[in-house]
Amino acid sequence: MESNARELLLLVLLVKILAAASIASILARSAYFKRLLFKPVKTIKDQLIFGLWLGIPLLTGAALRVVLKYQAPELSLEGAALAGVLCGPVAGLVAGGLGAVPAMLHHEYLALPVYVSAGALGAFARQLAPDKSYIWHFSPFFDLNIYRWFRKRFGYPRGDWQMFFFVLLIVMEAGRILLGRAFPGRLFYVHSGSPPVEIAICLATIASVAMPITIWKNTRNEMLLEEQQRLLMQARLSALTAQINPHFLFNTLNSIVSLVRSDPDTARMVIFKLSNILRQLLRKNETFSPLREELAFVDDYLSIEVIRFGEQKLRIVKEIDAETLPLMVPSMLLQPIVENAIRHGLSPRVEGGVIQIRSFRQNGFLELEVRDNGVGIPPVKLKDIYGQGIGISNVQERLRVLYGSEFSMQISSPPEGGTSILIGIPLLHN
Repeated sequence: MESNARELLLLVLLVKILAAASIASILARSAYFKRLLFKPVKTIKDQLIFGLWLGIPLLTGAALRVVLKYQAPELSLEGAALAGVLCGPVAGLVAGGLGAVPAMLHHEYLALPVYVSAGALGAFARQLAPDKSYIWHFSPFFDLNIYRWFRKRFGYPRGDWQMFFFVLLIVMEAGRILLGRAFPGRLFYVHSGSPPVEIAICLATIASVAMPITIWKNTRNEMLLEEQQRLLMQARLSALTAQINPHFLFNTLNSIVSLVRSDPDTARMVIFKLSNILRQLLRKNETFSPLREELAFVDDYLSIEVIRFGEQKLRIVKEIDAETLPLMVPSMLLQPIVENAIRHGLSPRVEGGVIQIRSFRQNGFLELEVRDNGVGIPPVKLKDIYGQGIGISNVQERLRVLYGSEFSMQISSPPEGGTSILIGIPLLHN
C-alpha cells in the first residue's frame, strides 16, 4: 500500500509539472501577455496586470484542489515565485495573494503569508540578478548547473545566480512542508516519509517554475528572431530605395547639363522642379504610400521630362480608376519604370512617343501598367531583362521583399515595338 501511495504521489507531481507547462503555453498565445512579459521596464501598473494574469490560473488551480481534493493543480507557491522573479514584487504579491484566496476560504490561514512571501522572495532573486537576461537561462536540468557551479565558481555570475535561485526554491518548498507539519490543516503541502520522494517533491517545485521560463524563453527567442528579420527587411528596403534615388538624380542632372547651354531658361525651370522632387524625397521615409501620392510624384518627374523633350515629342496618357487612388503601394514604385520607358523606349526615337499609365482592380489585386510605344526590347534581351539595369531589377527585388510570391510582374514587347510592364500587388488600404 505504501508503494502504491508513493507511485500515486509521483504521478501527481508529474501532472503538476505538466499543468504548469500547459498554463505557460496557453498564456504565451496571448499577444498582450507577451508584450507585458517581455517589456524591458515594467511599471507598477504592468506588475499589477501581470500578477492578475498569472494569479487567476493560480486561483483556479487552488480552487480545484480544494473542491476536488486533487493536489496536482496547486501551483500557488511556484506561480508566486515565478511572477516575482519575472516581473517584480507587486506581481509576486498579487499572484501569491490570488492563489491564497481559495485556501483561506478553506481555513488554511497560513497560505496568504507563505504565498505572498514566495512572491517577495522571487522578486528578491530578480533584484540580485546582475543581468535580467540571466532569469531566462534558468533551467530544470539542475545537474548541469551544479557542474558549472563547481567548475567555474568564480567569474561566472550567471551560474551563481541560477544556483542561488535553485536553492531558494528548495528552501521555499522545505519551509512550506515544515510549516504545514507544524500547523496541521492551516497550510497545504505535499509530504512523504520516503527521502527520495521528498527530493522529488522539491524537484517538482523547481521544474514547475523552470518549465514556464523555458517555454516563454523560446517564445522570446522567436520574437527576437522575427524582429531581427523585420529590421533586416527594412534595411534591405532602405538600401534599395537609396539605390533608386541617386539613379534618378543622376539622370535628371544629365538632362539639366544638356539644357544649360542650349536653353538656360528651361534649365532653370527643370532645376526648380527638381528641387520640389528632392524636397518630397527627403520627407518620404515610409515603405508604403497611397497611389495618389505616387502618381503625383510621377507627375513631377514627367513635368521635367516634358520640358526636356517638348510637349510635342512626349505625351502622357493616364487611365486611373478612382477607386485605386487610396490604395497603398510601395514608395517609388512607378517612377523607375516610367524613367526606363522614357530613357530606353522613347529617347532613341526622333519623334518621341507616348507614355500610358493605367491602374485598375482585378481579382483582389491592384494592377498597375506602364506602357510606351517606343523602340521595344529585342527578344534576346527580354529573356534577361530582370537582371539588367537598376530600375527594373530594383523594383522586382523590392516587390519580392515586401510581398514574397504574392505579386506578379510581366514585361512584354511585341515585334511591332513598344513595351508594357504590368504589376499586380495585393490590395492594401490605408
